[in-house]
Amino acid sequence: MRLLIATRNPGKLKEYEQLLAGLPVTLTYLSGEGIAHEVEETGETFADNAIHKAEEYARISGLLTLADDSGLEVDALEGGPGVQSARYAGPRATDEDRYQLLLERMRDVPRQERGARFRCVIAVAEPEGGVWTTEGKCEGVIALAPKGEHGFGYDPVFHLPDQEQTMAQLAPEVKNRMSHRARAAQEIRPILERILRRQHVSGSC
Repeated sequence: MRLLIATRNPGKLKEYEQLLAGLPVTLTYLSGEGIAHEVEETGETFADNAIHKAEEYARISGLLTLADDSGLEVDALEGGPGVQSARYAGPRATDEDRYQLLLERMRDVPRQERGARFRCVIAVAEPEGGVWTTEGKCEGVIALAPKGEHGFGYDPVFHLPDQEQTMAQLAPEVKNRMSHRARAAQEIRPILERILRRQHVSGSC
C-alpha cells in the first residue's frame, strides 16, 4: 500500500520516512506521482490548511494522503508569522531569507520576551472522504543568531533551552523524537495503522 505525503520538500519527506518507519506502507510524494497541481494554503488555521491539502491531494491521486501545515508562533509578534510562516518573506524567499527577516524584526526584543513555539497539524484523508487530524507543538525561544546545519525552515533560530541548542543543531534522530512534527506524527501513527488494517482486510475480500 502507498501513502502520499503531500509535499515537494525533500527535507520534510525524509523526516516522514523516519517518523513513520515500521508502518506497512510505501511512502510517495507529489513529484514522484507526477502531481503538478498546487493546493493553495488559504485557511485561517494550520488545521484548515492541512485538511484542505490532504483532501484535495487524496482526490487527485486516489491515494491515502497525509498533509501537514506547520509554522512558528512568536509571542512578541502576537503569534506571527503563524500560518504565514512559509510565506513570511514573500513567495520566492529562501529559508534563510525568512529567518533573517524574523531576526531583524526581533532585534530589539529582550531574551526574556523571545518565547515561541513550533506547531504542526497533520491531516490524513482517504479518497473516499474520511479525514483525521492530530496536533503537536514544541516550545522554545528565538535565538539571537542562527546556529546549526540540520533541519530546514526556522530550525537555525529556534532555541531549545532544555537542550541548550537550536533545532538545527540537533541530530535528526533527536529532533525526530521531540519536534512538533514528531509529536503530531506519534499521534497519527495509530490512526494510520487502523486505516491500513482496514484497507488490507477490505483488499483481501
